[in-house]
Amino acid sequence: MSAIERTSHSCRECGTVHAQWAGRCAGCGAWNSLDAGDAAHPARPSSSERGGPCRIADVGGVTGAPTSTGDVEIDRVLGGGVVPGSVTLLGGEPGIGKSTLLLQLLATWPGVALYVTAEESAQQVRARADRLGSLRPDLWIHAETEVPTVLDAIGRVEPTLVVVDSIQTVQDPASDSLPGSVSQVKACAQRFVDVAKSKGIAVVLVGHVTKDGGLAGPRLLEHLVDTVVQFEGDRHHALRMLRALKHRFGSTNELGLFEMTHDGLVPVADPSQLFLADRRPSVPGSVVVPTIEGRRPIVVEVQSLTSPGFPNVPPRRSAIGLDAARLSMLIAVLARRCGVALGQFDVFVSTAGGARLSEPGIDLGICLSLVSALTDTAVADGVVAFGEVGLGGEVRQAAQPARRLAEAARLGFTRAIVPANTVTDVTAGRSGIDVVRVGTVADALDASALT
Repeated sequence: MSAIERTSHSCRECGTVHAQWAGRCAGCGAWNSLDAGDAAHPARPSSSERGGPCRIADVGGVTGAPTSTGDVEIDRVLGGGVVPGSVTLLGGEPGIGKSTLLLQLLATWPGVALYVTAEESAQQVRARADRLGSLRPDLWIHAETEVPTVLDAIGRVEPTLVVVDSIQTVQDPASDSLPGSVSQVKACAQRFVDVAKSKGIAVVLVGHVTKDGGLAGPRLLEHLVDTVVQFEGDRHHALRMLRALKHRFGSTNELGLFEMTHDGLVPVADPSQLFLADRRPSVPGSVVVPTIEGRRPIVVEVQSLTSPGFPNVPPRRSAIGLDAARLSMLIAVLARRCGVALGQFDVFVSTAGGARLSEPGIDLGICLSLVSALTDTAVADGVVAFGEVGLGGEVRQAAQPARRLAEAARLGFTRAIVPANTVTDVTAGRSGIDVVRVGTVADALDASALT
């Protein structure tokens, strides 16, 4: 076999490896994008350098404890703080507050930090830092887009934390592709991962998102980093949520909550009070639902509105802060199992305060809200409801019922409609909340006096 036949070729756009040259990439369909060489297969240590097999009990623990960021909500999501030598990818929509969050993190970081701005000028970042009160002597800023220059600055400043804003706008001159392309993003991210692991520096990469809310760039980018964090919220509301989608050093079940103010992001210690602050009692279509986000119980108001549709026009189904497909399923369950016909009505369902809920425990609250809006009958003020609804109209158990009930009782609610098999602890029993167990959605409608 000749040397040409043994040489692999990789696509400079998507990184797909081909055994031989071809005019078109089989991975992304790009023409004339295959380059010869072994860049896609970097040299790896030999088996002797990596060591042979050993018992898992003999493997040493993870070196390096998390360093607290000084922000209780960020530390909550990251399991205590940022681990030295780790690489974190932060994603979020434009204008949601990613730069504000990072500047506040850098302001409280207990060590030398470097902020690499590849999208804004140093003067723009300085102006924002002035407004947020984030200036400190150990915070360095570097307006640069080329990776080698950034790595040289890291060597001179010797920071313990580096923020790159953003990974889509930096470029490596060794790669021929344009900034933001798949191969360029992958190559730049790999350079930062290498420097983080070799020097023990914590690196935070800011990533763009697509119109669907997913992280832009190659999927490999999420595999390269240790932690993937999503910063989300509605720009028309003050609430911001920080979630860990991937975390190699801890749990992904935590949620950080912030309120966007003129002076920056303020941690929210009591999110339930924030969501219920503007609630009006005795309004048809309004039902309060105790939900679980991560490990935090949060009480949220679900609102519904029904309106007769127009002739020969398909009815509208609008879900704000909720899964639209699940809303359609619940409407079908109400029609088939409870005789509540919403087929000719426009249906609008929303979570108050800009909350985005996805867990199935809110199903029962949505059903009660829909029937309350249709019958123009308000659910009693002191009532909360939770439970997953099945296609047979049964109400299934929801996770962590005791914590939901305790949070509802703390806020002054006196009655809870819950699944029949819900198990509560002694603390919930002493909270003074009356627990009503139901087996079906029809039973829940009877218990809430909606039928």
